[in-house]
Amino acid sequence: MSLTDTYKLKNGVEIPVVGFGTWQSSEEDAEQSVIWALEAGYRHIDTASAYKNEAGVGRGLKKSGLKREDVFVTTKLGNNDHGYEEAKQAIQNSLDKLDTDYIDLYIIHWPNPKKFRDNWKEANAQSWRAMEEAVEAGKIRALGVSNFHPHHIDALMETAKIEPTLNQILLNPSAMQEEVVKYNQAHNIVSEAYSPLGTGKIFEVDELKELAEKYDKSIAQLVLKWSLQHGFLPLPKSVHEERIHENANIFDFEIEDADMKTIDGLKGTAGEAPDPDNVSF
Repeated sequence: MSLTDTYKLKNGVEIPVVGFGTWQSSEEDAEQSVIWALEAGYRHIDTASAYKNEAGVGRGLKKSGLKREDVFVTTKLGNNDHGYEEAKQAIQNSLDKLDTDYIDLYIIHWPNPKKFRDNWKEANAQSWRAMEEAVEAGKIRALGVSNFHPHHIDALMETAKIEPTLNQILLNPSAMQEEVVKYNQAHNIVSEAYSPLGTGKIFEVDELKELAEKYDKSIAQLVLKWSLQHGFLPLPKSVHEERIHENANIFDFEIEDADMKTIDGLKGTAGEAPDPDNVSF
């Protein structure tokens, strides 16, 4: 396995098994880190309208010199842009900022933002309709969701014509979200892990320190490999060139079953996932 290996989404589109995240990166940092990530071998870049760095990501893609079709690009619908007309405009805005003709994967970022709490089902349904039309128009290759729990996806499927192919959730040894992951697996939905390294607290977990030493790897490398061995799709993020390369070097070792179980047992050691029905944004 390598950075260019892929999972096949349920619609046949292939997505690289590791992505490069840009959350909390400024436009300038996103541009430079994307260039470094592509130089390191990443071929999957994740951004969002809410990150306010899509233009920087687009510039990084252009400056890398790679062909557009050789890089998988994900972006997301912002919390204020739910609804049919709003989503149509948001998709076009993302295409313009990324300076691209198409988006490989387009995701609803949150299922139940504060602005739409009284009518989140209808808002998601209308947003999804606009997204489906963009697929039909060749502007989007695959559709997904983020931070969705089973009841959010069930509600979406009451009207959806195209099924979500991927669910991007907070997913790491501290926040395993077993119920959501089980649902994703049952519906052939890829579980994509944002914040796969958790917060800074995860680097202080003694069990991870000991295992990282055993495998002669960093804690980050260990946890990213754990994610892959579970069949997740991790999105490590860094703005430091050395760390970007380090996080890509995870394909030359395997974690033993007993050690996987040890890592599985670290739930809650570095924070839990947010409740999407009660976020304050």
